[in-house]
Amino acid sequence: MTVNEDQTWALRAACAAAEPDALFVRGAAQRQVRELCFSCEVRMECLADALSSQTSFGVWGGLTERERRALLRRYPEVTDWAAWLRRDDDELVTELREQRAPRIIARARAERTA
Repeated sequence: MTVNEDQTWALRAACAAAEPDALFVRGAAQRQVRELCFSCEVRMECLADALSSQTSFGVWGGLTERERRALLRRYPEVTDWAAWLRRDDDELVTELREQRAPRIIARARAERTA
């Protein structure tokens, strides 16, 4: 069973009781909303689900829309995001697990100029 099939994790999400409109904000407000994610016990499941379904709007798993798009572009070969997020041999995965905002956009820009 994949994360997409079993969404019982969503019941344990830190945002489960929040008003949906508060979570689907745009621009700089997304950075404030995602702070809730960094204390969430199911953040990686949420992120895997959003990446697998290519969710376009809102903050999911602590990442903004732009950050998720950057990840999808950087790793087009990934077919199982839940498995990818469990890896131990990738510096970005380690950074994503930390309880702070990752530097995905900065990394993507640096790679393009390198």
